[in-house]
Amino acid sequence: MPVIPKISFENLEVAFASKSNADLRKMYLIFATLNNNLISDLGIGLANLAFKLKIPVKGIMKKTMFGHFCGGETIAESIQACKHLAKYGVHSILDLSVEGKGDEESYDATTEEIYQTLVESAKTDYMPFGVFKVTGLGNYHLMIKIQNGEQLTGEELVAFNRMKARVDRLCKAAHDLGLKILVDAEESWFQNAIDDLAYGAMEKYNKERCVVYNTYQMYRHDSLERLKKSAEIAKAKGYLFGAKPVRGAYMEKERERAEEMAYPDPIQPDKAATDRDYNAAIAYCVENGIYLVCASHNEKSNLDLTHLMNLRGIDPTSDRVYFSQLYGMSDNISFNLAKAGYRVVKYVPYGPVEKVMPYLTRRASENTSIAGQSSREFDLIKREMRRRRSLQ
Repeated sequence: MPVIPKISFENLEVAFASKSNADLRKMYLIFATLNNNLISDLGIGLANLAFKLKIPVKGIMKKTMFGHFCGGETIAESIQACKHLAKYGVHSILDLSVEGKGDEESYDATTEEIYQTLVESAKTDYMPFGVFKVTGLGNYHLMIKIQNGEQLTGEELVAFNRMKARVDRLCKAAHDLGLKILVDAEESWFQNAIDDLAYGAMEKYNKERCVVYNTYQMYRHDSLERLKKSAEIAKAKGYLFGAKPVRGAYMEKERERAEEMAYPDPIQPDKAATDRDYNAAIAYCVENGIYLVCASHNEKSNLDLTHLMNLRGIDPTSDRVYFSQLYGMSDNISFNLAKAGYRVVKYVPYGPVEKVMPYLTRRASENTSIAGQSSREFDLIKREMRRRRSLQ
């Protein structure tokens, strides 16, 4: 049985090993801004307005918010950021974070761009995953109709088959290139259709190794059972099952829609219930041989998983388990896990600055709405700055 390495997410020397003093000062300003709701909202609003008015603010954004939370504007730029992370044992996932126009041409363009991320990732030993959102590859209204049991028109069926072909192209590419690929979770009112596409790809490509992983948002009270049922089906059909539990990203939208349309709220009653099911999902995956990506900024969830791995005799270097955080966040978790020998991947968003603004707006909103997250990041940065001053 492997011996669990000692890990402390309070080890700031390791957490900020990749950051210069100038980097820390920049991070201090960014998180000081994010930690103030009024200033954060105002800053994002002004940046969005500046892009609409064609005021040249791209340079400022690349040196501040964009530069901290995104790898670059292009695949090539982002690979440089990934190379830097790899020096510290932290691997990367290139994540195209641009919202398409919602037409067939944009779906084809998005598919081609994500395909290129796979091709470039396969040339490295530090970019093991690809990732995509199904809504980037086809019209989500078709998935809503399918989930509701409605009949597609002939034209809609053709469009849906094109969407399926795009999903298959990316999953096949990951398989053929020796990579893994994550299917992101989306809104509950068409998630079943996404699940069906993911499971179809798993059945096709997860025979010899786990290539395709599906995502489960644990703020939904049915997600734990959905995950378990799907794992049982995979076992019965003889393919490997890959899961990425997350706490979730669409809670407010989900609640509002359920209220507006008068159907049962799919969301957990409180955060404690989400945490309970998240930890239960992680434990279930470990105990049942499921290939797992633990996507979490929660220190306890990550630490608990290292203990579970030790109890089950799973070596930290096994590709059965990956830990994952977002680029620019929770480096104390990512870098300390990587230093201890665990497999860690950072989601590295990229895209043209003006087109990534919706992503950055969400990032700022999430930082200020998740209890303590922004304050925790800010506190760690301040403590590391004091630690370095004490050594001078």
